[in-house]
Amino acid sequence: MTHAASDSGGLAVADGPALVPVARAVDLHKVYGSGDTQVAALDGVSVEFWPGQFTAIMGPSGSGKSTLMHCLAALDSASSGSVFVGDAELTRLGDKELTRIRRDRIGFVFQAFNLVPTLTALENITLPIDIAGRKPNQAWLDTVIDTVGLRNRLDHKPSQLSGGQQQRVACARALAGRPDIVFADEPTGNLDSVAGAEVLGFLRRSVSEFGQTVVMVTHDPNAAGYADRVLFLADGRIVDEMAQPTADRVLDRMKHFDAPAARPKG
Repeated sequence: MTHAASDSGGLAVADGPALVPVARAVDLHKVYGSGDTQVAALDGVSVEFWPGQFTAIMGPSGSGKSTLMHCLAALDSASSGSVFVGDAELTRLGDKELTRIRRDRIGFVFQAFNLVPTLTALENITLPIDIAGRKPNQAWLDTVIDTVGLRNRLDHKPSQLSGGQQQRVACARALAGRPDIVFADEPTGNLDSVAGAEVLGFLRRSVSEFGQTVVMVTHDPNAAGYADRVLFLADGRIVDEMAQPTADRVLDRMKHFDAPAARPKG
């Protein structure tokens, strides 16, 4: 498999044939409110996400990181600019086409798990595939289930699972349809450190072993240390980027990038 990494300028460096981004944003703006109450949640963000890459997005509260993820995942619409998944420009599509792309090409892991309480773990995992009227690829489904370690929990309802197990079900659901890209919004936010490490380890393996592309919003330097690169947001803009992060390097960078002198003017 061909991998890509991002240098400090955000360019792809590949060890094989030229790659195209799995997803990208071009001059993305998102404004809430109007007049004196207007808030620019995103202020001209341009970014690319490459095949087989794990990206963490970090920033202080209100920096725009969740808004960016929701726009990229077609869960929210931008005020201006463009979002692409592959060659599909989401900002030009209607509701029906967006629904199809969310179902077929995007996986999403929510902080609150968002499992259906009346369905078993297996039924929750295959739910998007079932809604699409498709049959799962059994070999791939087995690989995902075994990777998250849920083989002996497939007939359990969410209420019979621990928080970590529920989040692993949510991760398996996001990957079961082999989407182009998986977005994870604070996936360890409701978990203890042990369960969080299990979920992060699974996301890391999905990238390293299966070539999945993962984008994760997090506030935790330890979580960011699992990624291939970290993007730092402040005031709705990308203000820094780090390749090959470690928890210590991320923590040190976070102490500095939010200082007034480091922030963009205007």
